[in-house]
Amino acid sequence: MGVTVTGWIEAPPERRAALRAAAPEHLRLTRAEPGCVRFEMHEDPDRPGRFLLDEEFTDAAAFDAHRARKAGSAWDSAADGLPRDLKIAGLPE
Repeated sequence: MGVTVTGWIEAPPERRAALRAAAPEHLRLTRAEPGCVRFEMHEDPDRPGRFLLDEEFTDAAAFDAHRARKAGSAWDSAADGLPRDLKIAGLPE
């Protein structure tokens, strides 16, 4: 197993439209990245504004490349500073 990320990010009502608008392109670009094994993200139907994440990358280098690619993206800007609970496994200590 490589690097996995599970958890959520939550947007208050005034920021949900920006996050929703940025999500499709973020999904498309991430899934096309070398080393992306799985990238699932969807809004929780029972909790509007909470986006559930389930990601897997082949290794730490692929995960680092993902982080670098998304830096400054529309998704990154829309998600900046939002509450989140992410569990990342598989990174070297």
